Amino acid sequence: MKAVLNGTTVAEAPLEDLIKIEGNWYFPPSSIAEGFLTPTDTPYTCSWKGEAQYFTVSDGTSSVTDGAFSYPAPTPSSFDRVGQDYSGYVAFWKDLQVIE
Repeated sequence: MKAVLNGTTVAEAPLEDLIKIEGNWYFPPSSIAEGFLTPTDTPYTCSWKGEAQYFTVSDGTSSVTDGAFSYPAPTPSSFDRVGQDYSGYVAFWKDLQVIE
């Protein structure tokens, strides 16, 4: 699977390495290409996952503010609901496509 912005792959991993949570594919941290994500200050706390970290995704010509998000230190009880530890995994949305 790939996360793509304007034809540029910003993350890539085999399907079995991804985690699907609430309709979003979460990519493992090791699958994120360097230099495409910049943390933002956008605050968000999920009632069951905890505090999120948002990122601007840039491909060199365009940027999508808050186009990706992660839970660096999720609420430990959420691991039971998800079925595994997803700390630091990154999900993409807005103008990014997740494709096979």
